[in-house]
Amino acid sequence: MKTLRPLRPRPAACAALAVFSCAAAPSRAQSANHSSPEPPAFREVVDETGRTVRIPQPVRRIVSIAPSLTETIYALGLQDRLVGDTDYCDYPPDAKNKTKVGGGVNPSLEVIASLHPDLVLATKSFNRPETTHALDELGIASYATDPHTVADIMSSLRELAEILGVPDAGAPVVEEMQRRLTDLQQRIGSWPPKRVLFVVWTQPLISTGQHTFLADAIRRAGAVSIVDSSQDWPQVNLEEIAKLQPDFLVFAESHSGEASREVEKLATLPGWKILHAIRDRRYAVISDAVNRPAPRIVSAIEDLAHQLHPEAFEQKPGDAKEKTDKEKPCARPYAFFPSFLNLPPPSLGHVRSTGGCACGR
Repeated sequence: MKTLRPLRPRPAACAALAVFSCAAAPSRAQSANHSSPEPPAFREVVDETGRTVRIPQPVRRIVSIAPSLTETIYALGLQDRLVGDTDYCDYPPDAKNKTKVGGGVNPSLEVIASLHPDLVLATKSFNRPETTHALDELGIASYATDPHTVADIMSSLRELAEILGVPDAGAPVVEEMQRRLTDLQQRIGSWPPKRVLFVVWTQPLISTGQHTFLADAIRRAGAVSIVDSSQDWPQVNLEEIAKLQPDFLVFAESHSGEASREVEKLATLPGWKILHAIRDRRYAVISDAVNRPAPRIVSAIEDLAHQLHPEAFEQKPGDAKEKTDKEKPCARPYAFFPSFLNLPPPSLGHVRSTGGCACGR
């Protein structure tokens, strides 16, 4: 029997093995790189009503069921992603050309689904929770906002820009809004605030509470609402308002024309003559942008401030003098919100103004 010696690799074989090992190492590294996880297909966020939402990434197709959010999408430069909006989305004018999904209260779920949106945007005050629940059941992601102050509006805009993947687009819009508000405060900050009644509806008389973005907009315009209510849209008694005697009545308008006739009609309604503001024609009328938590609300605030404090704009900021007791009339005393009169009362949960539009939309 012969003892078998272990085989020794030849020098040429060793060299070939070394070359193969060196070539295989980068190949394994490349394989490891290819197996790295891809970005998630969904992003999980909590909206402003406390709902946890899984949003497809990226968001390429958007449906807005609130006019304020339609305006915000345009302000962010994302109008090409907007595939549908409501019948009341009228600003900017191009929004009228989008596919309509119906109203904000009862949008057509069938039309929304047919548009295959990645995300539906809603607001708590303009849209019903039943709508977002129904969208959940259809597997359609929806995100709802719920701003209660002007600062909240700016915060919502920043958050939406982040969620939609364009954070750099939101920052300059918010900065410009803040700059204008700061400039306005420097101009009117030293003037005593006007006591006003913001009229959402006349029959029944409905105003705004103290904890809405609309009330905050009024304060930023150099005024304070005489209605001290924790309800968002309280129904108030005209006799109680007469006891308080507001300096101005404030209306939001959506249509112009026939203003003086509407003012005269208001003055003939039972009880309204006891208001000094009616007798002296002290009205401030601003764009219905004040009803929308969107960037244009700053323009409505500036407009109201001009009408309530015209003296502050006749001089440079910081040069305000003590006001006299005599009230100066509004710059546009006869403008009025048409079609407020002789209409059926709105639902207090979704207060309507002319044309079916809603506060807080």
